[in-house]
Order: sequence, then structure tokens, then C-alpha cells
Amino acid sequence: MAGGGAAPPPKADELQPHPVKDQLPNIAYCITSPPPWPEAILLGFQHYLVMLGTTVLIPSALVPQMGGGNEEKVRVIQTLLFVAGLNTLFQTCFGTRLPAVIGGSYTFVVPTISIILAGRYSDIPDPHDKFKRIMRGIQGALIVASTLQIVLGFSGLWRNVARFLSPLSAVPLVSLAGFGLYELGFPGVAKCIEIGLPQIIALIIFSQYIPHVIHSDRSVFDRFAVIFSVIIVWIYAHLLTVGGAYKHAAPRTQSNCRTDKAGLIGAAPWIRVPYPFQWGAPTFDAGEAFAMMAASFVALVESTGTFIAVSRYASATPLPPSILSRGIGWQGIGILLDGLFGTVSGSTVSVENAGLLALTRVGSRRVVQISAGFMLFFSVLGKFGAIFASIPAPIIAALYCLFFAYVGSAGLSFLQFCNLNSFRTKFILGFSVFMGLSVAQYFNEYAAVAGYGPVHTNARWFNDIINVPFSSKAFVAGIIAFFLDNTLLRKDCATRKDRGYHWWDKFRSFKTDTRSEEFYGLPFKLNKFFPSV
Repeated sequence: MAGGGAAPPPKADELQPHPVKDQLPNIAYCITSPPPWPEAILLGFQHYLVMLGTTVLIPSALVPQMGGGNEEKVRVIQTLLFVAGLNTLFQTCFGTRLPAVIGGSYTFVVPTISIILAGRYSDIPDPHDKFKRIMRGIQGALIVASTLQIVLGFSGLWRNVARFLSPLSAVPLVSLAGFGLYELGFPGVAKCIEIGLPQIIALIIFSQYIPHVIHSDRSVFDRFAVIFSVIIVWIYAHLLTVGGAYKHAAPRTQSNCRTDKAGLIGAAPWIRVPYPFQWGAPTFDAGEAFAMMAASFVALVESTGTFIAVSRYASATPLPPSILSRGIGWQGIGILLDGLFGTVSGSTVSVENAGLLALTRVGSRRVVQISAGFMLFFSVLGKFGAIFASIPAPIIAALYCLFFAYVGSAGLSFLQFCNLNSFRTKFILGFSVFMGLSVAQYFNEYAAVAGYGPVHTNARWFNDIINVPFSSKAFVAGIIAFFLDNTLLRKDCATRKDRGYHWWDKFRSFKTDTRSEEFYGLPFKLNKFFPSV
């Protein structure tokens, strides 16, 4: 070596150029730091636009099978939107207090379809009467199913489970809560590629490229990329519609591409306030209630992963188990409200809105509470709400491509806490993710080909209890990772650090870290009613 001198020792930042962060840096506004009111209102409206996709798609798929027409579909959409606003306010004020939007869940669709296909409704001649009878059956099943999350959440049982969750077992759960929804992404875009693909390109340009080309002290294009891109592509889609581009297209193409085929605006009332038992008194069936409870448990596990992603993108500290359990309890109350009002679906944390937190880098609680106000407002003023609800589905699917990817990458970010050079870590990660994708693919593919799941008996409710959990990628991956992580070489002294458990030690209790009270503490000294410890 020239000069004969010894090489200087490497500096600490050279050994670890990207140190572990228990809070995500570079977030513009965290939970407790709201943006200025004009900006907060626009951001809240953006969250409202994003959650409309699930709110419209679920009733649009289920209501026609129940015998309902456009009028019934609009009423269900209004009801689902109204209850989503209430549930979002409850969750942000009394639940986890994270900026999490609570909306309709696809997890409940399969048991709902089983209720729709029940033999006792097949002989009802009047479609409207059939719709109301089926809706009352769905309401009864949701009311019973809500007790599962209420009991597990408020009793603290889920807190005891969450205490064993490590960063290693959280990676597959959170990652597949986002990546596992790929079927709602580009396949939806491809249903009208001339609209969906420009939406993806426009969203990426506004959010990723323009901010680096136009240097400004205020973040405008990236923060409001959804509004800018949706307006531009929506106008473009409307010009194609009025220009006759789809005049001779197939009916399915017209329903996906045209901006005037939803049938929502004409059927929507000017003003209507949803109310409990608007469809009549709920009816109860034990088998259907058990099937819906299975879906409720799957939604509970999936929501756990999404809550963790939301806390990350809100620049909060990792969720204390007691706060997570409290949030699950309030989510159970949300499902109870779904059953009382009649929404055809239970509720869960909106994955797409969690991804929007990452896109805007705004994790403010106030913004999401404002979005809940938009949900309540437009659910009552039906005509105005129907205008936004008529956005073509491929535009919404294009938004999902980015938002679901963001949530999935939130799960990958927890790898920083783990030892990736450990074969134990590699086995748990690889096996759980692969089986989560593979098992769910088998169940979903079997159902798509045969029309029913691999478990097929005369008891439809029993089939759903087995088929629904194993059709969820996040559920399968999360359960496998949790089991392996807590049973495989757990007592080995090196395992604790390999799985990253020591990084979350100080967040196991609500009172251990002072930031927990700042982010998750209840207002107005309500802890004596809903304790955090």
C-alpha cells in the first residue's frame, strides 16, 4: 500500500448509511400536525374520492343479484357512504385515532352472496320484496358478526395476540394487505385500457415527475395528484363518450368506458338521510351468522395489517397492542352499524386510503375527519354524490395500482428491523409470502372455474367458514408467519434480535413511550371509559 499507513477505520454512518427509524421521516404533516384549512379540505375531498371506488363497486355487484334496480343501488350506496363517514369519525376520535378511513370490505362479499342464493328467497316473485327480504337477512348476519370484533377488541383478547407480533411476522401481513389486492389493479384498468392507462401515467407524472421539474416551496402537484389526474382523464373519457367512440361497442365495454352508463344520477334523490332498519326488521339465521363471523375474523386480521401501514405513513410510532385492540373494538361497532343501517357489506380499514397517505405524505387526523364530513354530506345530498360516484371504474382501478403498491411497500419497510442474513428469517418470510399467494390463488381459481370453493357441502355456511379465510392472501400469510415466528427456535438467544422483537419492546405498553400518548391518547379524559392499558 502506498505510504505504508493503515487505512482509517470506517465511520459509523458508513457502516450504517440508513439507520433504523421507528417513525417514517419526510412526512409533511403527521397525525397531530394538521395542514392549513384550505389545503386540509382539498386533501379530505381527495380521500373521499378515493374511497368511492369500493363504496360503488360492492353495491353495484350485489344489489342486482338481490333483485334491486338503480333506485335500490343508489340507496345502498348512500347508506354505505353515510355509515363509512360515521365509522371513520368514530375510529379517528375514539378508536386507534389513526388517520384511517373505514369503508366497505370485499371480504364480506362471499358470505353475502351465499345469503343472496339461499333457497328461502328463490320463490319470491316481486323483485323489490325479494331485495328487502335478502337485505334483512344480511343485516341480521352482520349484527351477529359484529360481536366477534367487539368482544375481541374491548375485552383485550386481541391485545394479548398483538403482543406476540414482531416486525418479522408483520412483514407478510402488511405486504400482502396491499400486494394481495393485485386483482383489483391492472385487471380493472384493462377493462377500458384507453382510460385506465392514461390515468396511471397521469398520476405518476403529477406525483413523481412534475415536483422534481417544477421546484416550488409548496407541494401542489404531488399532494393533489389524484384530483388533477382524475379531472383530466374524466374529461377525456367524457369526450370519448359524447364523441361516439363507444356507440357500437359491446355492452360490457360501454358499461366500463362510458361516463353516462352508471344510472346513478337519474335514480338518486336530491336529499335523503339513511336511518337504521330502513329495510325492515333484521332476520337471523345461525349458519349465515357463523359464516359472516368467519369473514369478520378475516377482516380483523387484514385490518391489523392495514392499521400498521397507516401508523407508518402517518409518521407515528408502532401501534401499542392495547390501542390496536381498542381500534378493533370500534371497528366491530362499525360492523354493527352496517347491520343496523343495511349496507350489504361489513367494514374494514380502507387500503386505498392508506396508500393515499403515502402519496400525499400527509398523515393528519384532521384531514381524514374532514373526508368523513364529505362522506356524510354527499350521502345525504344524493344527486351531487352520484355525480362523483359515476367516475368510470377503470379510473379507480388505476388509482389502486399505486395505492396498493404503497401499502405493500410499507410492509417491506419493516425488514429494516430484521436480520436478513438469518436462514430462519428467510424461511419464515419466503414460506409465508409464497403460501399466502399460492393457497389463496388455489381457492380463488377453483371458485372461478367451478362456481364454488374447494370445500363444497350441502351447508353453504360451512363452506364459507372454510373457503373465505383461505381465499385471503393477507390472512393466510399473516397467520403462517405469526405461528412460525412464535414457535420456531423462539428460545434461541439470537432469535429475539433476528425477528426485530427488541425494536418494538418499548411500544408493548401504552405508557412506556411518551409519544404513544401524543399520537393515540383519547381526548377529553375518556381513557376511563375506553382504557388504553
